[in-house]
Formats: sequence, structure tokens, C-alpha cells
Amino acid sequence: MTTMTEASVREFKMPDVGEGLTEAEILKWYVQPGDTVSDGQVVCEVETAKAAVELPIPYDGVVRALHFPEGTTVDVGTSIIAVDVSGGAAPAPAEQPKAEPVAAVQEPKAEEPKAEEPKAQARQPVLVGYGVATTSTKRRPRKGAVTTVPAPAAAQAIQGEMNGHTGQATVVEKSRPLAKPPVRKLAKDLGVDLATVTPSGPDGIITREDVHAAAAPAKPAEPVAPAAPVAPAAPAQAAPAPVVTYDGARETRVPVKGVRKMTAQAMVNSAFTAPHVTEFVTVDVTRTMKLVEELKQDKDMQGLRVNPLLLIAKALLVAIKRNPEVNASWDEANQEIVLKHYVNLGIAAATPRGLIVPNIKDAHDKTLPQLAEALGELVSTAREGKTSPAAMQGGTVTITNVGVFGVDTGTPILNTGESAILAVGAIKLQPWVHKGKVKPRQVTTLALSFDHRLVDGELGSKVLADVAAILEQPKRLITWA
Repeated sequence: MTTMTEASVREFKMPDVGEGLTEAEILKWYVQPGDTVSDGQVVCEVETAKAAVELPIPYDGVVRALHFPEGTTVDVGTSIIAVDVSGGAAPAPAEQPKAEPVAAVQEPKAEEPKAEEPKAQARQPVLVGYGVATTSTKRRPRKGAVTTVPAPAAAQAIQGEMNGHTGQATVVEKSRPLAKPPVRKLAKDLGVDLATVTPSGPDGIITREDVHAAAAPAKPAEPVAPAAPVAPAAPAQAAPAPVVTYDGARETRVPVKGVRKMTAQAMVNSAFTAPHVTEFVTVDVTRTMKLVEELKQDKDMQGLRVNPLLLIAKALLVAIKRNPEVNASWDEANQEIVLKHYVNLGIAAATPRGLIVPNIKDAHDKTLPQLAEALGELVSTAREGKTSPAAMQGGTVTITNVGVFGVDTGTPILNTGESAILAVGAIKLQPWVHKGKVKPRQVTTLALSFDHRLVDGELGSKVLADVAAILEQPKRLITWA
């Protein structure tokens, strides 16, 4: 990949399309070298750890080069496409580079005479995330690459790029440890001072493994008794490492990336950070199912998505209104419980790319028709794979409907940063004692998991009992609301 140095050529860098994300995979290119592009035209689709996003180009011109092929994972801030904005003819299209196993920044070449760099341009309009900032064409060299920049200055330059700053770095007496935002959060959670961690990553960057190693307690040295002199023995041969083999004909290995990678990290972080407690209740929802059928015929609900999930969501919102302390989060850094005076209701959705949890903003303020409309838009957008990263941020409480798979119940794991999650099981016709007689009734099982640091058993039980009571007697939606 050749770095364009002409003043008329603009390098478009991979933007941060979600808060704190550090990389994205190029799914599809919509342009090729030689194509003419205009300001705002979508040039490629990328997949982050949260969603698939289309990237528009912020200027007019002719595509000079695509720096990475489809399927490559690229770090945020790395140039992915070069565009000639002078309007001149483009050179003959070069062969698209082959995909490599690991995405990396461009290889540094031997020193060449540098062309005069163009004058810094103003920051471009925001496209997605933080938009595109004009920076120099410097890239972090790969591990083992030779650089002529002094070590302190190089460290400052790398840290500046990681933090989104531009310009020449100023050498200070003590540089800040180099680490990506997720690694810094991990160190904060484990109480590790990054200044004391020995980095093992390229260019002195601290990795997650470095933080875990620093957090592990040091083994105390065992006292050694003076030993009698013995005859020198032959040096022991190191035991060969076991060879791990895989049956390629009977096994398939799938790389962990994108939504699956983010989900795995979030679930591990939640399961081993928040002490989970799960409570269950089985409830007769026959009256709720009758109300669903009646609402489908209501003229005010025509064209809207009316199903049991709609009334379950409304029941949970009423239960939160009656028990507002459950709508909170735990601030470990400040040792505070943050009470939320709004409800961003998350709905767990299974998509072809994996599990995502978009949320309905300010769901507590919505009427039943407005809530139905928001639920419909959320589900359709998720199925199309068009959910934005912003739609998956800021949730306070979540509902997961495992009943659609015929499952009776489960023990859901909290969405990171939230206090509670309600699992809804399958609604089945079962024998039930109703008015002193055994009759067939529509029955389901609810499961509420909550963070026991801020929600005690009494509060969690009240919330679950309120949801069950509303679904058993849906008229409480009026009397309690």
C-alpha cells in the first residue's frame, strides 16, 4: 500500500463508529479505483463489535486506491481509501491487496525523501461516531519495525493517535502508559496502576494479558535450606510442548469477532462483576391474552405491532414506577448507586450477526400506541441488521423473550451497566386452579435477574410480583398507573 503524498489526494480514515470501539471489519466495498464519488456517498459497509454501519465519503473526487480488501479488520484511525479531489484522471486500477490473517496498519518502508505536507485542513463534518479528523499520514509501525523517532517522542505520538489528537507530540518528562480504552477500564476495575505494568504489546502498548498478570498475586518465595554439595548433573532437557491437533474434516473453527466478540466480553464482564440473583414466578395470563386480541381490533392500534410482549413491557414499566429504586446502576469508581429517573427499555433481539440489545429511549413517557410503534421499529431495524450503536447504549432495564423459542424460562445475565433483566417464558395452555376449579388457562413463567449490590431480595421480589399481578389482572395497568 502506497501512501499518497500529493496535495490533491485525501486519505479517508476508519472513523470511530461507536463509543470507544477500536476496530471494524470491512464487509463490502461499493466503489473501485477509478470510480467518481461525491460528498456523502456511501463507499463501504463495515461491521463493528456492535452493528453494521455504512460509511459515506466526506468529499468529491476520484477513487485512487482501496487500501484493504473486504473481510479485513482495520484499526480506527487507519486510512482505508484514497481519493483524488482535484478531479483529474485516476491511474490504472491497481490489483486489490490480498487479505491477510491479521489486520494491521501499513508496513513502514525504508526512509524516503518526504514530500512537503499540505497545510492542515479544518475538521470534516461528522459522519458517524466522531467523524474524520485531519492528521498526518503517520502510522504506528508493526512490531519489530525500525523507527528513527526517539522512544519518548514515539510513545507520545502513538498515544496522541490513540486518543484522537493530532499534531506533533511534545516530549514530557514522564509519558502516560499506552493502553486502549477497554484495557484502561479493565485496569481500573482490577485496581491496577498502569504505570506499574510492564507492556508486552507492539510499541510498548499494554495488553489485557499484561493487566491480568499485574493483578495476579505474586507467589511468596519459599525458604530454601542449604543443600549439601552434590555432583554436577547433566542439564535437564525441557519437556516438549504438547502438540494440539484438530480434525479439519469434522470440526469448523469460527473466528470470534464483531457482535459475537462484543457479546462475549459483555457477558463475562457482567457475570463476574455483578452478583446475580434470579427469582421466578408462574402466572396465569389468560386475561392478558384476551386483552391482546381486543387491542388488535381497536382502531387506535390499527397498523401497530400488538402482541403479549407489548403488555409485558408496559407491565414492567408500571412496576418500575411503583418501585423506582430498581432502576439504577452501580458506579464502582465513585462508590455510588446512580438512580435513573428515566427508563430506556432494552429488548434483547436475536439477529443473523448475533445477540444485540437495542433500547427504547424514555419508554416510561410513552403511551401504549407509542410503545407499540417503538417496539415495531426496534424489531424490524434489528432484523435488517441496521441497528445503530447509539440505539444500543444507555439502557437501564432489559426484557428477553425466550418464550418465542418454546422455552419455559431461564436465568438471564444482566446487560452490562443495568440493574435488572426480565425473562419471559413460553405461554402455554395448562391446567390451573381458577375460582376453585381446575381449568385450562394460559400460563407463563417469568424470571427476574438483578444486581444484588443495589437491589436486595425484597425490592426484586416486589418488582417481579407487580409484573405478575398486572399480567394476571391487566386492569391494574389503569389503577396502578
